[in-house]
Amino acid sequence: MSTIHVNVVTPDGKVYDGDVDMVIVRTIEGELGILPKHIPLVAPLTIGVVRLKKGNAEEKIAVSGGFVEVRPDQVTILAEAAELPSAIDVDRARSAKERAEGRVNTNKKDTVDFKRAELSLKRAINRLEVSGK
Repeated sequence: MSTIHVNVVTPDGKVYDGDVDMVIVRTIEGELGILPKHIPLVAPLTIGVVRLKKGNAEEKIAVSGGFVEVRPDQVTILAEAAELPSAIDVDRARSAKERAEGRVNTNKKDTVDFKRAELSLKRAINRLEVSGK
């Protein structure tokens, strides 16, 4: 089976660079599975997990928005933030989740702070899920 090259890049640098059998990303339209020789496309990403499958193994990367660019032989993910499970500070993510839950549970649902807290909560939950803790 052929493979596809994947680069995951953030403003801080490269997070992942390698060949995989399949890439699964979460776009604003839903999940997208990408195999080698996929048609070219560009799509915006949501807060979610990038799953990289190679053989029977699967690697996960937590991403916080960005874009995916697909070419027949390469996938480039330009993420606002991206973390491998080993790089996630679980205690920090739990603290961020608790703070965000406190702000989300206020009654001011139409404020900018509520929307920021909601996004912060989604990012923290995503990081905890990817870390497996």
